[in-house]
Amino acid sequence: MQERTVFFISDGTGITAGSLGKLLEHFPNTHFKQVRMPFTDTLDKIQHAQEVILQATEQSGSRPVVVMTLGNIELRNALKESNAYFIDLFNTFIDPLSIELDQKPLRGAGIAHSVMGSSYNDRMEAINFTLNHDDGMTHAGLEQAEVILIGVSRCGKTPTSVYLAMQYGVKAANYPLIPEDFERGTLPSVLHKHLNKIFGLTIKAERLHSVRTERRADSFYASLENCRNEITTAERLMREAGIPWADSTSRSIEELSTIILEKIRHPA
Repeated sequence: MQERTVFFISDGTGITAGSLGKLLEHFPNTHFKQVRMPFTDTLDKIQHAQEVILQATEQSGSRPVVVMTLGNIELRNALKESNAYFIDLFNTFIDPLSIELDQKPLRGAGIAHSVMGSSYNDRMEAINFTLNHDDGMTHAGLEQAEVILIGVSRCGKTPTSVYLAMQYGVKAANYPLIPEDFERGTLPSVLHKHLNKIFGLTIKAERLHSVRTERRADSFYASLENCRNEITTAERLMREAGIPWADSTSRSIEELSTIILEKIRHPA
């Protein structure tokens, strides 16, 4: 496997540059050593970036990849004097779109916050809601939830709900199904009036056993038999309540979130 250094250089936080870096996932036979350089917004910082890029080239013997989101043309051109392969947000995407729309684009750092406006605020509100309603911490305000994720412990409810909040501004609560629910044979009573917004997650028993073993090795909680019983019962409860679910075993949180969004925005 070959190795290349990839720099994420931005005049802001570098979040957009990081998103562009997802392009590199299409090349699994290359290991990318990642170097992040946010707030590179002066010529002095550009010169420092050039020095670091040169050092990386000398150490590895191959030119680095630079993913850049620099709005200032002078800084952008100065950086491009370095020997590197550049993925340039503005040259590749923003400037051609500017020509097509016959508009001058905004180029300053922090554009995303100012342009998104209420959308950004909605995401922050959703994140706070989701963190406050993680793992069934409170029942208060569940009527505000856009989706309530349920499933056995450690099946991926928390990371999926946080991703939904951060990326899409979805107020996502999550609620664990616990031994008391399995013994009673019904979903928690607090969820009965919210069935239309509940989505379930399930997982293969072997995978759950592995995850729980990392947390509580050699415990009944992590035993393969208990994992199988909990999953079987949880799926039965969801089936009887008419709750849709998805298997999180081999799906990323991005995939799970897409499935959930399709369901809550386009219910059958």
